[in-house]
Amino acid sequence: MITTRDIAEHLQLSVSTVGRALADDHRISEQTKFRVRQAAAEMGYVANRAARMMRGAASNVVGLVIPDIRNSFYSTIAHELSKDMETQGFQLILSETDDDRMVELRHLRELSASRVAGIIIVPTARPHSESGKLLQTIPHVQLLRKHSSLGAQWFGVDDFEAMRQATTHLVEQGHTRIGYVGGSAELPTGAERLKGFRSALSEGHLPSRASRIELGPPSSIEHGRQAVRRLLTARSAPTAIALGSIQLTLGTLEELHRMGVRVPGDLSVVGFGDEPGFSWWGPGLTTIGLPIQAVAAGCGLWLMRRLSTKPDDDTPYTSVSPGALIVRGSTAPPANVRRPPRRKGS
Repeated sequence: MITTRDIAEHLQLSVSTVGRALADDHRISEQTKFRVRQAAAEMGYVANRAARMMRGAASNVVGLVIPDIRNSFYSTIAHELSKDMETQGFQLILSETDDDRMVELRHLRELSASRVAGIIIVPTARPHSESGKLLQTIPHVQLLRKHSSLGAQWFGVDDFEAMRQATTHLVEQGHTRIGYVGGSAELPTGAERLKGFRSALSEGHLPSRASRIELGPPSSIEHGRQAVRRLLTARSAPTAIALGSIQLTLGTLEELHRMGVRVPGDLSVVGFGDEPGFSWWGPGLTTIGLPIQAVAAGCGLWLMRRLSTKPDDDTPYTSVSPGALIVRGSTAPPANVRRPPRRKGS
């Protein structure tokens, strides 16, 4: 690695002069600054961030800890946060946990050791106790999911109401056997969406036996495939299905296509999230649209303000954004309650 000493020897200057030139110190002439910067660029010099921070310089790096970058839910968040932070002079680095609490802890240790300015985290279901202690020393905010051990600053979506809307739509169309494929109830998002599903059934005066529920990893396309296959091959198969994550929606749609299930002729479907292809999938997928970009932008800007004003402020803060039901062609009344078309002249 090229150091300031190498540049100093190359230009026959003192190490302190080179350091001050690179720091744009007013005591160094513009001519010397130009020579030093030019030599640094030609020699491939990269500033030692850790050394700069030991001298009191502030970090401009923010860590983003997420479960799975393959999930477009999280890749969209990472992209939005990266753009917004770049405009504020910050750089985003990514850590992927695969929803493993020990991997999460290891990443948090590394981010802490690197003395990042702050952390945005989508936590695992049961974070390690050490993770909470580490985050107490770093400005941070939870995104989408929240866990009480990690603080009281959170940006998320109203998962309960989103799934209540989706299921109510199916109930109002006359479906009395409704399946649900969702994420694990150990996750706060999974628990809230399951509550929303059950609340809609209760409000529609449907008994619990009217539903079939399949829960599993929310980022698993394969879980979506297997779950819908089990639902549709069971006795008293549902006439409609509500889905509780983007990846589960993708897996379900793939399996329905493979099985030759007609949507909405054989089965009505309400998805989760609004991927670019959902609007033209089959008859168009009825789904819950999520304000992901807005939530990510709000979360990033809030953290930036905290870092620039009161980095040690742990005042509780919550921001909840609503989803919106987007009705397309994948839902219709079940066949046994559909009205026959009216004849001309009748």
